[in-house]
Amino acid sequence: MTALKAHEVERFLQAPDLPNGVFLAYGPDNGLVREVTRRIVQHFSHDSTDPMAHTILDAQELETEPSRLAMEARTPSLFGGKRTIRVRGAGKSLVHSLSLLLEDMPEAVIAIEAGNLRPADSLRKLAETHKFARTLPCYADNEKALGELIRKTFLDAGISYAPEIIAGLRDLLGNDREITRQELEKLVLFAYQSKQISMEDVVNLCGDNSSQAIDAIIDAIGSGHAANFDEAFRSATASGVDPQRILSTALMHFATLRRMRTRLDAGTPLKEILNTARPRPHFSRMAAMERQLRMWSDDSLSAACSRIHAAVLESRKNSLLNTQIAQRSLLAICVAAAHR
Repeated sequence: MTALKAHEVERFLQAPDLPNGVFLAYGPDNGLVREVTRRIVQHFSHDSTDPMAHTILDAQELETEPSRLAMEARTPSLFGGKRTIRVRGAGKSLVHSLSLLLEDMPEAVIAIEAGNLRPADSLRKLAETHKFARTLPCYADNEKALGELIRKTFLDAGISYAPEIIAGLRDLLGNDREITRQELEKLVLFAYQSKQISMEDVVNLCGDNSSQAIDAIIDAIGSGHAANFDEAFRSATASGVDPQRILSTALMHFATLRRMRTRLDAGTPLKEILNTARPRPHFSRMAAMERQLRMWSDDSLSAACSRIHAAVLESRKNSLLNTQIAQRSLLAICVAAAHR
């Protein structure tokens, strides 16, 4: 059996080529792993009227009772139909009992959830090579797949949206399919009556509020807007954002700007620098990043990094004054930027 590729999983889920057997979902995207096993179970049990025809097991249970899996798989459904079993947290300890079961596979479907298995992993190798098993690799959505998921979700719900919302949501989502689904469901519920989603709705509903607060501080500093900085800093610390986190984020930001500035000085076009940055800046901050790169030289960015680093050390020594230390140091950098 040829192992499925990640991009082939969606098509396979729509029409599995086995009437029964073992389906191993594995990979770093735990949310997608759970979604894939759930869809496998739903595909094979949608006509079942027997509530006992589906069983959920934990792999740790099977370590202490290895015969349990075979017993559950060979137990017929009370009212007929397909017997489905979902195994969570699987690892190599499952290989022996699973290999025995595959040699005489009953009329059952076993959907297994595992982590990011290496090619040489014995559980993965068993599922990849046996005729009654299939492996379903689950990796984080790429930009194309995530965009298609967002579009389909809004289309199915009859919700209209501006084109830039796809790019905006891609920046906020995509690391875990389950979290992505939850966030999209939140937006669909919000727009249930209006059938419209704006970029402001997306940021308010899906954005990390503390991260947004820190971004406002950083961009005010980098752009030399002292009044904006003062307001953003006071608001963030009043809502509980740690000044040490603000300093650390500011240090990373100016270090990133310095790396970008080095490329700019070497002749790389500014747009290319921003579009190829990893992690890529949120689209709403692109204009601010471009403006800051034009304002700051390598020497001035080096000086800003040194000043923030000194503030980090000072605030750690004087934890009771860390808010004042952070505010004073960052305001000085902000004022210096205003004179550029």
